[in-house]
Amino acid sequence: MTYLKELLSQVFGSLLRNKLRSFLTMAGIAWGVASIVIIAAMGDGFKAGQHQRMKSLGESLVIVFGGRTEMQAGGERAGRRVRLNYTDAENLRKEAYMLSSVAVELSGNAKATSPFNSGSFETTGVEAHYTDLRNIPIGEGRFFTAADIDQGSRFCIIGSDVRKQLFGTRPNVLGTTIALQGIPYRIIGLMSEKNQDSSYSGLDIKKIWVPYSSMVRDIPPPAKYYVPGGLDEILYRPRDLTRYEEAQLQVRKIIGRAHGFDPADKGAIGMWDTIEEGKQVDGIFVSMTLFLGFIGFVTLSLGGIGVMNIMLVTVTERTREIGLRKALGATRQRILVDFVSEGAILALISGLLGWGAAFGLSKALTLVPMPDVFPGLPVSNDTTLVAFGTLGFIAIASSMYPAWRAASLTPVEALRDER
Repeated sequence: MTYLKELLSQVFGSLLRNKLRSFLTMAGIAWGVASIVIIAAMGDGFKAGQHQRMKSLGESLVIVFGGRTEMQAGGERAGRRVRLNYTDAENLRKEAYMLSSVAVELSGNAKATSPFNSGSFETTGVEAHYTDLRNIPIGEGRFFTAADIDQGSRFCIIGSDVRKQLFGTRPNVLGTTIALQGIPYRIIGLMSEKNQDSSYSGLDIKKIWVPYSSMVRDIPPPAKYYVPGGLDEILYRPRDLTRYEEAQLQVRKIIGRAHGFDPADKGAIGMWDTIEEGKQVDGIFVSMTLFLGFIGFVTLSLGGIGVMNIMLVTVTERTREIGLRKALGATRQRILVDFVSEGAILALISGLLGWGAAFGLSKALTLVPMPDVFPGLPVSNDTTLVAFGTLGFIAIASSMYPAWRAASLTPVEALRDER
């Protein structure tokens, strides 16, 4: 403890003797640490925002669409239209062991009428386990059950915007009946408000959801766009997220066999793989963070040069003291450790000030409404370790030369010094 007090006394003494130089050096180090922390936190914030954006759609989700063949296969010409059907989904459930869940969607436009208003809304037929894949938050009521699907129940779930148009601000909407294409459907679920900026078929809050079996029977899409058993999309989630590319290939093989196209034909079916997209976006932010972090490292290195200058001045000012300590028995190693410790403490104090400023900014942003794509500046433990690890390396590296100079002085040379 006494040794630490002596070191702190020597550090603050050096700072007070060279106030302007010390202030500029400490400001440079503090800014360098703050830059590294803020830049890393920005990258983490944007990645978190991207993940949150994709979660609003559904976590680790892949959407499969029909397309057109671009290659000839099995004697079939290129340019054929591939339309997904319910059998494709059943085949995936039976054969695609790399998938953990598969769901279907059949969409169309239906006129909805309540006792108070009417409108035309996108209506989507789904199955009971649909919410295992898609994020459909239910504010009141419930989602469909397997029995609802099997029985073709005339139940529906409406989005928050649909509720506003059909019922305004009226309460007790749950359990009331609306007409879809003139057919009565009872509302069993009301979606809560949902922030969504990622979509492939429109915003969920503007939709009406019905059982797939009821959709096929009562309100199928127009005949020119629909054939019995047809689907708009098939949704799935890979069982192992690290093998999502293998899962893609398995899906292409199973659907390709049924429709007579080569699995390598990328145009035959389209895939929006949110796992792959997330990895690409993460890669972009990592590259950006590394580049900007390098700039922060350069800034911190310039602060390290300032530490070296201060320590060289300190060695010069304390030459006679060093000689006296050596004459009294202080070893070369002890002098070296003392001066390296002084430089490290100076850098640590400056780094703590910079980290505190960055952390304060992070906390301040939590009090301000932030967009979903950038929820703030999360200062993680990893970021803190990287910042202080870099600072420690630079502090020790910049202190070594002055410390070596001090330790190399002989008692006779030091005591002769007239300064």
